[in-house]
Amino acid sequence: MNIGFDAKRAFYNNTGLGNYSRDTIRILSDYYSENNYFLYTPKAINNDRLSFLNQKNIYIKTPNRIIDKSLKSLWRTSAIKRDLVKDKIKIYHGLSHELPFGIDKANIKSIVTIHDLIFLRYPQFFRAIDNKIYFQKFYHSCKVADKIIAVSQQTKNDIVNFFKIDQNKIEVVYQGCNDIFKQTISEEVSETTKKKYNIPNQYLLYVGTIEERKNLLTILKCLKSLPNQKLVVVGNGKEYKNKCLKFIKDNQLENRVYILSGLTLSELASTYQNAQMLIYPSLFEGFGIPIIEALYSKTPVISSKNGCFSEAGGPSTIYIEPTNVEEMRVSILSILNDQEKREKQISIGFEYAQNFNDPIIAKKIMSIYRNL
Repeated sequence: MNIGFDAKRAFYNNTGLGNYSRDTIRILSDYYSENNYFLYTPKAINNDRLSFLNQKNIYIKTPNRIIDKSLKSLWRTSAIKRDLVKDKIKIYHGLSHELPFGIDKANIKSIVTIHDLIFLRYPQFFRAIDNKIYFQKFYHSCKVADKIIAVSQQTKNDIVNFFKIDQNKIEVVYQGCNDIFKQTISEEVSETTKKKYNIPNQYLLYVGTIEERKNLLTILKCLKSLPNQKLVVVGNGKEYKNKCLKFIKDNQLENRVYILSGLTLSELASTYQNAQMLIYPSLFEGFGIPIIEALYSKTPVISSKNGCFSEAGGPSTIYIEPTNVEEMRVSILSILNDQEKREKQISIGFEYAQNFNDPIIAKKIMSIYRNL
């Protein structure tokens, strides 16, 4: 069977949507190698996280007509249908919310993965024009797709409630994470990483884009009341990052907060495994891959009540009101001061993480393909 993917994010994006795209392609090509997998991207950008692309059943497809090369965005959203037909694609999977216009008329079965509808829940975090564009793209994809994959039950509920889509059209398939987080990183790599980024021996950890919805500022406020603690932040941002940097400076936290970016996967895995805990107080997510990465890394997690977080974090994660500084402080201390509790949290969390192993996810996705 020839299966096509909207693979733009796999090449262009090194955060959530890119990770999901790469992992989906990787595990399907590994566990169901009898199929041919076609990756459609406006440009085949070099990305060291795509080392698996040398497999014989993976084909990279970029625009080949002069007009398509000139109008790459139009190719991806519409003209790509010509190439899908030429390549005899049986199923086309939009891995990040989008499907080409007219795909439902091309005699090709289509699936779209919807990660979240945050722009509808929290429109204040987005520009008005972006909200309109997102609504048009997401709604169109959900209407024309033969099947929708939601990355959490929370996202499925939102698709039903906001778009009035029949729930029987939607399948929940949880995300996993890169294999590197399931491996024990060597002491040599750990020490090299610490020296390279000047990481302290003991630290709290935050991983994610530095934006208002992710709520880093609450951790910084909490850090003020924990004078013996240090915080490593892995992520980047713009306006909200500047707001956080100002808070750090105004409260003389410069020597206790380490903001890092550009880490390799092995460096990131090392940073997880050496952390005292991950704090992930996001206001809302479609799923929350950093939680899974931490559970596999045998690192305790504190995250937010409500939303999808309990789906990702399971029974061992501590859930708090994300903007409650005192509740966060008490939760941090409960992990630091109770070794037995910490070890139990790690053990149960690692066991729960096995629900997100590659074979389970690959089987669920392939079952959806075959049923179509």
